[in-house]
Amino acid sequence: MNSNRYMVGRTRDWIIRQLTLGEFDSHRHVWGKALVMACKIAVIAYGINLVAHWVMYVFDLLPYTLWAGLIAATVLTPTIAFSVAFVVYAVLGFAIYDLGVSRAELELLSRTDVLSGLPNRRAFLERFNDCHVDKSLMVIDIDRFKLVNDRYGHAAGDEVIVAVADMLSAVFGDKGFCARIGGEEFAAFSSELSFAEFAALGEVARQRVARMRTTVDDETVRVTISGGVTRALADQKFRETFSRADKALYDAKEGGRNRIVLSYDTAPPLRQAAGIEPVAKVSPT
Repeated sequence: MNSNRYMVGRTRDWIIRQLTLGEFDSHRHVWGKALVMACKIAVIAYGINLVAHWVMYVFDLLPYTLWAGLIAATVLTPTIAFSVAFVVYAVLGFAIYDLGVSRAELELLSRTDVLSGLPNRRAFLERFNDCHVDKSLMVIDIDRFKLVNDRYGHAAGDEVIVAVADMLSAVFGDKGFCARIGGEEFAAFSSELSFAEFAALGEVARQRVARMRTTVDDETVRVTISGGVTRALADQKFRETFSRADKALYDAKEGGRNRIVLSYDTAPPLRQAAGIEPVAKVSPT
Protein backbone atom coordinates (compact mmCIF):
# COMPACT_ATOMS: atom_id res chain seq x y z
CA MET A 1 0.00 0.00 0.00
CA ASN A 2 2.79 2.37 0.95
CA SER A 3 4.72 1.46 -2.18
CA ASN A 4 1.70 2.22 -4.37
CA ARG A 5 1.21 5.56 -2.66
CA TYR A 6 4.89 6.31 -3.15
CA MET A 7 4.73 5.51 -6.87
CA VAL A 8 1.60 7.63 -7.31
CA GLY A 9 3.31 10.52 -5.53
CA ARG A 10 6.44 10.20 -7.66
CA THR A 11 4.37 10.04 -10.84
CA ARG A 12 2.37 13.09 -9.82
CA ASP A 13 5.53 15.07 -9.03
CA TRP A 14 7.06 14.07 -12.36
CA ILE A 15 3.99 15.22 -14.27
CA ILE A 16 3.94 18.54 -12.39
CA ARG A 17 7.62 19.11 -13.17
CA GLN A 18 7.04 18.39 -16.84
CA LEU A 19 4.13 20.80 -17.14
CA THR A 20 5.40 23.63 -14.89
CA LEU A 21 6.48 26.73 -16.76
CA GLY A 22 8.99 28.07 -14.23
CA GLU A 23 10.69 31.43 -14.80
CA PHE A 24 11.91 33.14 -17.97
CA ASP A 25 14.84 35.41 -18.76
CA SER A 26 13.88 36.48 -22.31
CA HIS A 27 11.11 36.44 -24.91
CA ARG A 28 12.96 33.71 -26.81
CA HIS A 29 12.93 31.59 -23.66
CA VAL A 30 9.14 32.01 -23.47
CA TRP A 31 8.61 30.91 -27.09
CA GLY A 32 10.97 27.97 -26.67
CA LYS A 33 9.34 26.77 -23.46
CA ALA A 34 5.85 27.16 -24.96
CA LEU A 35 6.94 25.05 -27.94
CA VAL A 36 8.34 22.31 -25.70
CA MET A 37 5.27 22.33 -23.46
CA ALA A 38 2.92 22.22 -26.44
CA CYS A 39 4.76 19.17 -27.80
CA LYS A 40 4.45 17.43 -24.43
CA ILE A 41 0.74 18.22 -24.20
CA ALA A 42 0.18 16.98 -27.76
CA VAL A 43 1.92 13.68 -27.00
CA ILE A 44 -0.01 13.21 -23.75
CA ALA A 45 -3.33 14.06 -25.41
CA TYR A 46 -2.59 11.68 -28.28
CA GLY A 47 -1.69 8.89 -25.86
CA ILE A 48 -4.88 9.43 -23.85
CA ASN A 49 -6.92 9.38 -27.07
CA LEU A 50 -5.36 6.10 -28.20
CA VAL A 51 -6.01 4.47 -24.82
CA ALA A 52 -9.62 5.72 -24.85
CA HIS A 53 -10.19 4.28 -28.34
CA TRP A 54 -8.69 0.94 -27.32
CA VAL A 55 -10.89 0.70 -24.22
CA MET A 56 -14.01 1.60 -26.24
CA TYR A 57 -13.01 -0.96 -28.85
CA VAL A 58 -12.58 -3.70 -26.25
CA PHE A 59 -16.04 -3.01 -24.80
CA ASP A 60 -17.53 -2.64 -28.30
CA LEU A 61 -18.53 0.98 -27.72
CA LEU A 62 -16.99 2.52 -30.83
CA PRO A 63 -19.57 3.94 -33.27
CA TYR A 64 -17.01 3.53 -36.05
CA THR A 65 -14.16 1.19 -36.88
CA LEU A 66 -11.04 1.20 -34.77
CA TRP A 67 -8.92 2.05 -37.79
CA ALA A 68 -11.05 5.10 -38.63
CA GLY A 69 -10.88 6.25 -35.01
CA LEU A 70 -7.10 5.90 -34.92
CA ILE A 71 -6.72 7.88 -38.13
CA ALA A 72 -8.94 10.69 -36.77
CA ALA A 73 -7.07 10.67 -33.44
CA THR A 74 -3.70 10.81 -35.18
CA VAL A 75 -4.68 13.69 -37.45
CA LEU A 76 -6.80 15.83 -35.13
CA THR A 77 -5.69 15.27 -31.54
CA PRO A 78 -1.99 16.29 -31.77
CA THR A 79 -2.82 19.26 -34.01
CA ILE A 80 -5.57 20.67 -31.82
CA ALA A 81 -3.78 19.90 -28.54
CA PHE A 82 -0.51 21.44 -29.79
CA SER A 83 -2.19 24.61 -31.08
CA VAL A 84 -4.24 25.23 -27.95
CA ALA A 85 -1.38 24.38 -25.58
CA PHE A 86 1.11 26.55 -27.47
CA VAL A 87 -1.15 29.61 -27.33
CA VAL A 88 -2.06 29.08 -23.66
CA TYR A 89 1.52 28.46 -22.53
CA ALA A 90 2.83 31.41 -24.56
CA VAL A 91 0.27 33.76 -23.01
CA LEU A 92 1.02 32.48 -19.51
CA GLY A 93 4.75 32.56 -20.19
CA PHE A 94 4.73 36.21 -21.25
CA ALA A 95 2.60 37.08 -18.23
CA ILE A 96 5.10 35.34 -15.94
CA TYR A 97 8.01 37.02 -17.75
CA ASP A 98 6.45 40.47 -17.38
CA LEU A 99 5.78 39.82 -13.70
CA GLY A 100 9.37 38.72 -13.24
CA VAL A 101 10.69 41.86 -14.94
CA SER A 102 8.42 44.05 -12.83
CA ARG A 103 9.48 42.26 -9.67
CA ALA A 104 13.17 42.68 -10.56
CA GLU A 105 12.62 46.37 -11.26
CA LEU A 106 10.78 46.85 -7.99
CA GLU A 107 13.51 44.96 -6.15
CA LEU A 108 16.13 47.23 -7.72
CA LEU A 109 14.13 50.34 -6.86
CA SER A 110 13.73 49.18 -3.27
CA ARG A 111 17.54 49.06 -2.98
CA THR A 112 18.35 52.24 -4.91
CA ASP A 113 18.39 55.83 -3.76
CA VAL A 114 16.26 57.66 -6.30
CA LEU A 115 18.10 61.00 -6.11
CA SER A 116 21.75 59.91 -6.23
CA GLY A 117 21.35 56.65 -8.10
CA LEU A 118 23.52 54.92 -5.50
CA PRO A 119 22.36 51.91 -3.48
CA ASN A 120 20.38 52.91 -0.40
CA ARG A 121 20.92 52.09 3.26
CA ARG A 122 19.06 48.79 3.04
CA ALA A 123 21.18 47.57 0.14
CA PHE A 124 24.37 48.72 1.83
CA LEU A 125 23.59 46.92 5.09
CA GLU A 126 22.76 43.70 3.26
CA ARG A 127 25.92 43.87 1.15
CA PHE A 128 28.11 44.70 4.14
CA ASN A 129 26.66 42.00 6.39
CA ASP A 130 26.92 39.40 3.63
CA CYS A 131 30.64 40.12 3.23
CA HIS A 132 32.28 37.61 5.59
CA VAL A 133 35.90 38.75 5.26
CA ASP A 134 37.90 41.60 6.77
CA LYS A 135 36.93 44.95 5.29
CA SER A 136 37.12 48.71 5.75
CA LEU A 137 34.20 51.09 6.22
CA MET A 138 34.02 54.82 5.61
CA VAL A 139 31.12 57.04 6.69
CA ILE A 140 30.97 60.40 4.89
CA ASP A 141 28.98 63.52 5.63
CA ILE A 142 28.66 66.73 3.61
CA ASP A 143 29.81 69.60 5.82
CA ARG A 144 27.25 72.27 6.71
CA PHE A 145 24.78 70.90 4.21
CA LYS A 146 21.87 72.70 5.87
CA LEU A 147 23.48 76.02 4.97
CA VAL A 148 23.50 74.96 1.32
CA ASN A 149 19.77 74.29 1.42
CA ASP A 150 19.07 77.51 3.31
CA ARG A 151 21.18 79.74 1.06
CA TYR A 152 20.71 78.20 -2.39
CA GLY A 153 17.54 76.16 -1.99
CA HIS A 154 16.80 72.46 -1.90
CA ALA A 155 17.28 72.09 -5.64
CA ALA A 156 20.89 73.14 -5.17
CA GLY A 157 21.20 70.70 -2.28
CA ASP A 158 19.97 67.91 -4.53
CA GLU A 159 22.54 68.87 -7.17
CA VAL A 160 25.29 68.75 -4.57
CA ILE A 161 24.20 65.30 -3.38
CA VAL A 162 24.23 63.98 -6.95
CA ALA A 163 27.67 65.50 -7.59
CA VAL A 164 29.15 64.02 -4.42
CA ALA A 165 27.60 60.62 -5.23
CA ASP A 166 29.13 60.67 -8.70
CA MET A 167 32.49 61.67 -7.25
CA LEU A 168 32.48 58.82 -4.74
CA SER A 169 31.52 56.31 -7.42
CA ALA A 170 34.36 57.55 -9.62
CA VAL A 171 36.94 57.39 -6.82
CA PHE A 172 36.11 53.98 -5.39
CA GLY A 173 35.03 52.40 -8.68
CA ASP A 174 34.68 48.63 -8.63
CA LYS A 175 37.04 48.35 -5.65
CA GLY A 176 34.44 49.63 -3.20
CA PHE A 177 30.70 49.64 -2.64
CA CYS A 178 29.21 53.12 -2.16
CA ALA A 179 25.73 54.08 -0.95
CA ARG A 180 23.70 57.01 0.27
CA ILE A 181 22.57 56.00 3.74
CA GLY A 182 20.92 59.23 4.88
CA GLY A 183 20.09 62.78 3.86
CA GLU A 184 23.62 64.09 3.28
CA GLU A 185 25.36 60.98 4.58
CA PHE A 186 27.17 58.42 2.44
CA ALA A 187 29.10 55.25 3.15
CA ALA A 188 31.59 53.07 1.34
CA PHE A 189 33.28 49.79 2.17
CA SER A 190 35.77 47.48 0.53
CA SER A 191 37.11 44.01 1.18
CA GLU A 192 39.56 44.17 -1.74
CA LEU A 193 41.68 47.08 -0.57
CA SER A 194 43.95 47.23 2.45
CA PHE A 195 42.99 49.64 5.20
CA ALA A 196 45.73 52.07 4.10
CA GLU A 197 44.66 51.93 0.44
CA PHE A 198 41.01 52.41 1.36
CA ALA A 199 41.80 55.37 3.62
CA ALA A 200 43.93 56.88 0.86
CA LEU A 201 40.97 56.72 -1.53
CA GLY A 202 38.85 58.40 1.12
CA GLU A 203 41.37 61.23 1.23
CA VAL A 204 41.33 61.44 -2.58
CA ALA A 205 37.54 61.75 -2.46
CA ARG A 206 37.78 64.49 0.16
CA GLN A 207 40.24 66.49 -1.92
CA ARG A 208 38.21 66.14 -5.12
CA VAL A 209 35.00 67.23 -3.43
CA ALA A 210 36.80 70.24 -1.97
CA ARG A 211 37.86 71.25 -5.49
CA MET A 212 34.46 70.52 -6.96
CA ARG A 213 32.21 73.33 -8.18
CA THR A 214 28.47 72.84 -8.62
CA THR A 215 26.65 75.47 -10.66
CA VAL A 216 22.97 76.05 -9.88
CA ASP A 217 21.06 78.97 -11.42
CA ASP A 218 24.30 80.76 -12.32
CA GLU A 219 25.55 80.40 -8.75
CA THR A 220 28.56 78.32 -7.83
CA VAL A 221 28.16 76.05 -4.82
CA ARG A 222 31.22 74.70 -3.01
CA VAL A 223 31.11 72.04 -0.31
CA THR A 224 33.48 69.84 1.63
CA ILE A 225 33.07 66.44 3.22
CA SER A 226 34.23 64.85 6.44
CA GLY A 227 34.70 61.14 6.92
CA GLY A 228 35.37 58.46 9.48
CA VAL A 229 37.18 55.28 8.48
CA THR A 230 37.43 52.07 10.48
CA ARG A 231 38.16 48.39 10.07
CA ALA A 232 35.80 45.44 10.44
CA LEU A 233 36.73 41.85 11.11
CA ALA A 234 35.09 39.07 9.14
CA ASP A 235 32.40 38.34 11.74
CA GLN A 236 31.57 41.97 12.56
CA LYS A 237 28.30 43.38 11.31
CA PHE A 238 27.42 46.87 10.13
CA ARG A 239 25.93 48.12 13.38
CA GLU A 240 29.01 47.75 15.56
CA THR A 241 31.37 48.80 12.76
CA PHE A 242 29.28 51.87 11.97
CA SER A 243 29.46 53.03 15.59
CA ARG A 244 33.26 53.24 15.33
CA ALA A 245 33.21 54.94 11.93
CA ASP A 246 30.55 57.38 13.15
CA LYS A 247 32.67 58.21 16.20
CA ALA A 248 35.60 58.95 13.88
CA LEU A 249 33.30 61.11 11.73
CA TYR A 250 32.25 63.02 14.84
CA ASP A 251 35.91 63.63 15.64
CA ALA A 252 36.43 64.92 12.09
CA LYS A 253 33.56 67.36 12.53
CA GLU A 254 34.86 68.48 15.91
CA GLY A 255 38.36 68.86 14.48
CA GLY A 256 37.28 71.49 11.95
CA ARG A 257 35.57 69.49 9.17
CA ASN A 258 36.95 68.84 5.69
CA ARG A 259 39.07 65.99 6.98
CA ILE A 260 39.22 62.21 7.30
CA VAL A 261 39.68 60.55 10.68
CA LEU A 262 40.95 56.98 10.94
CA SER A 263 39.99 54.56 13.69
CA TYR A 264 42.19 51.49 13.89
CA ASP A 265 40.03 49.92 16.59
CA THR A 266 38.15 46.70 15.83
CA ALA A 267 36.80 46.22 19.35
CA PRO A 268 33.07 46.17 20.11
CA PRO A 269 31.51 49.58 20.88
CA LEU A 270 31.68 49.15 24.68
CA ARG A 271 35.40 48.47 24.59
CA GLN A 272 35.95 51.33 22.19
CA ALA A 273 34.07 53.66 24.50
CA ALA A 274 36.55 52.72 27.21
CA GLY A 275 39.34 54.15 25.03
CA ILE A 276 41.38 50.96 24.56
CA GLU A 277 42.98 52.04 21.26
CA PRO A 278 43.81 55.52 19.92
CA VAL A 279 42.14 57.28 17.04
CA ALA A 280 44.46 58.71 14.39
CA LYS A 281 43.58 61.77 12.35
CA VAL A 282 44.42 62.69 8.78
CA SER A 283 44.45 66.45 8.39
CA PRO A 284 43.52 68.10 5.11
CA THR A 285 46.40 68.72 2.75
